[in-house]
Amino acid sequence: MAEVAVSLGERSYSITIEPGLLSRVGDVLAATVRQKRLAVVTQKRVWQMWGNELQSSLSRSGLECSVIQTPNGESAKSLTWVRHLYSEFARAGIDRSSTVAAFGGGAVGDLAGFAAASWLRGVDFVQIPTTLLAQVDASVGGKVGVNLPIGKNLVGAFWQPRAVLIDSNVLETLPKRDRRSGLAEVIKYGIILDKEFFDYVKSHRGKLLSREPSAIVEAIKRSCELKAYVVTNDERESGLRAILNYGHTIGHAVEAAGKYSGIKHGEAVSIGMVQASRLSVMVGMLSDSECQEIRSVLASFGLPVEVPAELDRDTMLKSIALDKKSKGGRVRFVLARGIGQVELSEAVTPEMVASVIHESQEVS
Repeated sequence: MAEVAVSLGERSYSITIEPGLLSRVGDVLAATVRQKRLAVVTQKRVWQMWGNELQSSLSRSGLECSVIQTPNGESAKSLTWVRHLYSEFARAGIDRSSTVAAFGGGAVGDLAGFAAASWLRGVDFVQIPTTLLAQVDASVGGKVGVNLPIGKNLVGAFWQPRAVLIDSNVLETLPKRDRRSGLAEVIKYGIILDKEFFDYVKSHRGKLLSREPSAIVEAIKRSCELKAYVVTNDERESGLRAILNYGHTIGHAVEAAGKYSGIKHGEAVSIGMVQASRLSVMVGMLSDSECQEIRSVLASFGLPVEVPAELDRDTMLKSIALDKKSKGGRVRFVLARGIGQVELSEAVTPEMVASVIHESQEVS
């Protein structure tokens, strides 16, 4: 078992990483929650695979749960589904001492977390992530929200969970494409903060792709440690936390142009990281060889690295203009100074962005 602390004063919590943890989630939650009633927000496939084990664990610990199933993927992250959760919370008697548990991927965590943050002006929330992407990134840090047609995560809140409970065994049933998508975020942590971790991921590619348990646990643990460091030092993204969005500005635009279907979040981030690296070269911050190394490593994990040619460029540029890091009408990009070091920059012009996207689509 591994524990990672997120130190935020009265909002502090632990990330617990343990193969087989699902079987004793009830005991952990019984010692964490204030009242025995829970609303479990999940997805149909996740519940079919792991629902019996979770429900049995909760029941053994005397916890009562109402199960609310949502669609898979980004389609659930909408105001329509937020309203649906509110209705289900009311039906289930979720009050201010109850807890909302997100049991699924990152989209479920974002949706359930935002509903928890706004229901009765805020109820307790726990994360039980079941995808690699959610385990290493989306479940940690308290950023929750939903999408609008024009852009991703434009409606949201900061709402820290009471606990994050990670069972690496659930990844055994995760489709290969979803595992690869999650590894994009793992690689991101190496690029933005830890060259040694980047090299570890690169050298353990085979073990990570084949789900070798010790390599997977180490990747999850180190990713969570790096994110916890950032969140502890900048909970509400006033400065340092923006670096976690490396690759996300163009990545989110790719998702929006694809109407949040067909392209997974990690795949879009992979594409965005390569374009952010190219922008870093254009402004003189990153060497061309390091840019090529980033692209090569992402591609070696089977991740896409170019903007799909069929996506509408104008739609992507409009989405980028709405990016949450914009300041005074100018989009700020997270750029790399080297593998293991990034910073927020205002050096990128709209013309540079349009050029990079055009060239990438030409390559694809």
